[in-house]
Parts: sequence; C-alpha cells; structure tokens
Amino acid sequence: MKRTPIFMAMMAVLVMAVSACRSHYEVAGIQRSRILIDSRYDAPMDAQTDAFLSPYKHVIDSVMGPVVGRSARYMTAQRPEGTLSNLLADILVWAAKDYNEQPDLGIYNMGGVRADLPKGEITYGNVLDVAPFENKISFVTLSGEVLLELLGQIAAVGGEGMSHSMRMVITKDKKLVSATINGEPIDPARSYRITTIDYLLGGTDKMEAFKKGTNINAPKDASNNTRFIIMNYFRDMQKQGKVVDAEIEGRVTIKN
Repeated sequence: MKRTPIFMAMMAVLVMAVSACRSHYEVAGIQRSRILIDSRYDAPMDAQTDAFLSPYKHVIDSVMGPVVGRSARYMTAQRPEGTLSNLLADILVWAAKDYNEQPDLGIYNMGGVRADLPKGEITYGNVLDVAPFENKISFVTLSGEVLLELLGQIAAVGGEGMSHSMRMVITKDKKLVSATINGEPIDPARSYRITTIDYLLGGTDKMEAFKKGTNINAPKDASNNTRFIIMNYFRDMQKQGKVVDAEIEGRVTIKN
C-alpha cells in the first residue's frame, strides 16, 4: 500500500484516538450475531440507484457474461479427490500440446481453486471465480526419487488435484502407501515430466520437492494464465459438441 501524506495523517489521528481511549475505556464484553443473506437482498433497488449502476453493470456483464462451454454437473475441489480438482489437472495435461510438451502427470493445487463450477452454461465469470490468480501453466522435470518425495508431501496434506494418469494410495494418517503413473510403479531412477502452475515451482503449498526440479518451462506471457487455458478447453469441447464432465475415479484413495 502506498503511504500518502493523507494516509499517514489519518493513521496518526487513529493512533492518538486509540491512545486517548486506552486510558479511559476497557472492553466489557463482546457480542456477535449472524446476518442471514437470503432472497430479501434480491429485491429491486430504488430507481435512482439502479440508474446510477446500470452503465457499470452493462460493462461488467459484457465481460463476465459470455458463455465458453457447458458443464455436465456441479463440480467441486476436494481432498483426497474432487471432480473439479481432477478436471483442472487434466486440463493442464490437455494444454501441454500447445507447448510441445508431453507430461506424465498434471498437478493442480487445491489452494489455487477458489470456487466450485456450476452445472450448465459456464461463463468467463465462472472460470474467473475458479482461477482468479495470475498463475500460469508450467512444466518441470523431476527424478522418480524426487517425485516420490513430492507425492509424500501431497499425501501429508490429504491430496491435491492429480491428472488421470495417477493412482495414489495414502493412509488415514496421511502417509504415502503407493503410487503409479499409467499403471506403472514410479521408478526412482527415471525422469518424469510434470505440468503444474508456476506458483508451485518455488515449493509453496508445502510442495517443497518442486524446488529440486530441472528443465523448467514456465512461459510468462499473460495468455498462459490458467483461467485462459481453462476457457480454451471449454471452448474446444463446445466446438466438438461436448459437455465437460469429470468423475471421482480413484486417483487418490485413502487406505482403510
């Protein structure tokens, strides 16, 4: 935040006010109440307010309203596995062809998914709700040994979004039991190509093993933002006459 002279003056007044009150008042109690947000707030606005907001609403609707595709069901991101988190990891793998990449696995972090995806028509606004950040698609190579380390870290938080190639079993106390890619056990001596988002390459969201990655391909142009890639996927499916769908299919399971 830029600290302008006005901002500093306001802060000074606030500090003086707090200091003055501190010697005279003490908190006697705290109360709270719940404010229910329901259909009462959908009542029409008064004409003057509506007229004032109308031109701004028109601009916002023109940006957020265009339909990019259709969803077969209401989708959510959940641990250990969710329909939306599955879909987003698969979309990263789908997009790899545009970068001359052939990843073995896609990983999308749960923290990067900020809304559910509704059933039916999907708009730009819906996609923006799901992926509001400036995260961009990225590719990185991990040795099998480091990948197993990464999967152990993913198990420790209960799972992340994993692409269709992954089958991973964890215990109730969040330990990695086993993991396969395309039905094959992970070979510690082999190299694996992973597609993810650039935010994770620094080891964030407790995925420290990503910092050991090599041969990184992380394009910085805004067109590589995940929300544009998600929209491109929906548009491509729409051109093919397909409705986007995803299911829970045992990509990450908890051992009883």
